Order: sequence, then structure tokens, then C-alpha cells
Amino acid sequence: MIPRYSREKMEKIWGPEYRYRKWLDVEIAACEAMVKLGKMPRGALENITQKTSVDVARIEEIEETTKHDVIAFLTSLTEKVGEDGRFIHMGLTSSDVLDTSLAVLLKEAAEILLDDIDEFLKVLKKKAFEHKKTLMIGRSHGIHAEPITFGLKMALWYQEMERNRARLVRAKETISYGKIAGAVGTFSFVEPFVEEYVCKKLGLKPAPVSSQIVQRDRHAEFFTTLAIIASSLDKFAQEIRLLQRTEVREAEEFFSTGQKGSSAMPHKRNPVLSENISGLARLVRSYAIAALENVALWHERDISHSSVERVIAPDATIVLDFMLGRFTNLMDKLVVYPERMLTNLEMTRGVIFSQMVLLTLIEKGVSREDAYALVQKNAMKSWQEGLDFKKLLAEDMLIKKRLAPQDLDKIFDVNNFLINLDFIFSRVFGK
Repeated sequence: MIPRYSREKMEKIWGPEYRYRKWLDVEIAACEAMVKLGKMPRGALENITQKTSVDVARIEEIEETTKHDVIAFLTSLTEKVGEDGRFIHMGLTSSDVLDTSLAVLLKEAAEILLDDIDEFLKVLKKKAFEHKKTLMIGRSHGIHAEPITFGLKMALWYQEMERNRARLVRAKETISYGKIAGAVGTFSFVEPFVEEYVCKKLGLKPAPVSSQIVQRDRHAEFFTTLAIIASSLDKFAQEIRLLQRTEVREAEEFFSTGQKGSSAMPHKRNPVLSENISGLARLVRSYAIAALENVALWHERDISHSSVERVIAPDATIVLDFMLGRFTNLMDKLVVYPERMLTNLEMTRGVIFSQMVLLTLIEKGVSREDAYALVQKNAMKSWQEGLDFKKLLAEDMLIKKRLAPQDLDKIFDVNNFLINLDFIFSRVFGK
């Protein structure tokens, strides 16, 4: 059984208690660095470490007056610590705390999403091998093209999600940078050692150069990566929706006992989970646009990005976490109809073998132009009049001169389309 999406874990990251706790981690780490530099008494550090704690209600109460969340946070700490509170935040600016802690939160969120992707990959791999030889028609432009297998489709999705995983690993690396460089990034009142110490302790790297903030191209890359992953899920969900159409019905979402599809029509079995995924993908893509808009700030620093990130950071990660969990369960329980796939494959009475006929005629010495014309003429007649394509070819005098009945039998063997299936699977999943 695939575990449910880790919403509680992801939501905890973005709750006020946890967020302020990360702010406190930054401040205490900075104090530890100050002690190592001899700029703060060890006793003061011990007092701060023992007495500081997060009091959300008090912080919010103070903020009603200060209209500044970081100052409200610092004031609440000083109230607990007393005189030694003067050492907290020495030489730092608000964004030192905000941006460094945000990097920690985004990194933790990325790790949850990577776990989600790993679970999804397991299901896709299982489905790929389960249906490796489950024949179905391949479509281009929505029109029947040539046979594939449902397992091959799953391998395609698996490979795409592997690329998405690699993208997220890179984006996690890009976002895992902090800064403790002061008001404009010049280390005027705080030594670079403090930044190095804090970042190392929190599992980050120091931004090589910053203004008052870590530059937002890093965040734009992160949220754009989430949008790409959401778009892949949208693509997969859209395919499930198409395959579940009544006229196709090659696969469908699991419909549980007692489930209802329509308030008016009791017969309905709708792809509601896939539609939900497609809708949520639109949200995640919109968050990427917002993150891109955050890159250009006045003189590399204003506060217009802050209000945006307070929305998109929790929303984008929570929504994508939900999407990955939901689609993993959807695919794990997906109902596949191999018999219907075969029925649909045979619907066009053999015209899907047209390329094989074309190439065989060329091998027999017919020019490509003449061969194409011969095959297309019979294919169109089969298509329009509902006649058997192979029989039409067997009765065409011009084709009979080149292709014997045994040639046609060899051409109209669906296994011709599967000869490289093992090769493709070995490239995707390894040997």
C-alpha cells in the first residue's frame, strides 16, 4: 500500500512555530560564532540558549505594535533572556535571519518532495514491467499511429520523473545558500566567519556575494522546477483522462464501492483525481511566474518579494506534495483494460501496418514516391469504406507483383513493433 502524501510533515515546516524555531536556530548559531571570535561571553551564550524559546502568541502581540515581525521576534527573546539579550542579532540585519532560515525550510521541503518522487517512481516501474507487453495503439495528434505497449508508456513517464528528480536535486542545491553579511552584504559589522559558521551548522553554504538579501534567481529556479514537475503530473493525468473516455476506455481510475460520479447521472465514473491534478498544476505554474517576478528588485533589494514568498513557499510545496501523493495512489490502483486496448488497436482494420508495407515495397525496389502512393490509396479505401487493409493489398495487382502472401503475413505481425522493447527498457531501467 502506497503511504498517503506527507501533508502533516510538509505543513509543519510552514507553521509559525517551526518557522520561528528556524529563526532562533540562526540567531543562536550566530551567537556561538561570536563566542568563538571572543566577541561575546560564553556565559551570555549559555543564558541565551537556556532561556530562549518560541512564543508565537507573544511575538504576534508585540508585532501589533512594532509592525515588524523580526523585531517582534527579537523583543520576545530579549524579554526571556534579560540583559544578555543585547548580544542577540549583533551586526545582523533581518534578511540575514529570514533568508537563511527560508533556505533551510525550502531545503527540507525539497527533501520531502524527493521522497514523494521516489515513491512515485517505484509505482511507475512496477506498472512498466507489469504491462511491458500489454499491446495498445500509439497515437499522434490523437489519431491511431502504430502499436506500442502500456508498459512503454509507463517507462516514458518513469524517465521523465527521473529527470524531474534530478532537476529538484539541483534546485535544492541552488536554494541551499544563506547569508549573514549585514545590512547591504558588506560584513561591515559582522565577520565572515559568522556566516560560514551559521551556514555550515544549518547545512547550507554561504552565498559568495549578496546584497541585503540572497538573490531571488535562486528561488525562481526552485519554484520553476516545482512547476515543471507539476506540469509532468498534469501531462500524465491528462493521458489518464483521455484513456478513460467512454469511446476509448483503455484505463480508468479505481472506482471504490459507494463512490458517486454525478449527482444527476448514477452511471457516471469520472476521472476526478486526474482532473484535480490538472487543476492544481495550474496553481503551481502560477507560483513559478510569481517567483520569476521576484528576481527584479529595486537596487537588488526591496521587500516586494517577501509577501509573495509567504504565499508561494508553503503553497507550492504543499500542493506539489499533495499532487505527488495523490497521483502515486491513483497509478497504484489504476485499472487497465488490455482487451479493450486490443479492440481499439484493431479498430482501423490493419492500416496501422502501412509503414511496414511502405518500407517492404521500397526494399523490393519500388521508389518511395510510388510505394507511398500505392499504400496510401489502399489505406484511404480501407479507412473510408471500412474494408480490411491486408485484403485490399492482397487484391491490388501492382502490389501483388512485389509482395507474396507470405510477405504480407510477415508484415502484418504486431510483434514487428516490439522487437526493440527490451532494448528500450534496458536503457530506462538498466540491465
